[in-house]
Amino acid sequence: MTNKAKGTAPVVRLAQRVSSTETFARLAPSMLPAFDRAVHRLTRGRVLLSARLLPGVVLTARGARSGLPRETPLACMPEGQGPDSWIVVGSNFGRPRHPAWTANLLAHPDAEISWRGTRVPVTARLLAGEERAAAWRAVLEFWPPYATYQRRVTREIRLFRIERRQEPGR
Repeated sequence: MTNKAKGTAPVVRLAQRVSSTETFARLAPSMLPAFDRAVHRLTRGRVLLSARLLPGVVLTARGARSGLPRETPLACMPEGQGPDSWIVVGSNFGRPRHPAWTANLLAHPDAEISWRGTRVPVTARLLAGEERAAAWRAVLEFWPPYATYQRRVTREIRLFRIERRQEPGR
């Protein structure tokens, strides 16, 4: 699978280089998600700025401890036509701790995403073993900076497959 990033190849290469830096890892987690959430709300789910470079979703999952809905903009790797499943990567920009949204999915795997302005009920599954290894290879081909993030941390970066869930009565 190749990265279907929007924009020209030089822009993508520049974004990959910048996103691999430690400065980006320090600044991005506090700035990018908040900015993405604000634009997503203002445009009623039609625009996710980070998705201008990589495909993206806004994940709404219940908090692991609070049970309250938590919205998190995430880059994703769509799988197949449609798509009916996506891979999301708990890289946390190469920071030492797992991102909170991964704990939320572990505690409450039934969630919802906004995909290109459409709300989609999903179920998340943490990948392990060969399934994880195959997804990790695909993710690295899709967005190579994830390899830099993994080298920075001792934890294994969590990968989830989120799949469209059929709602009762549909």
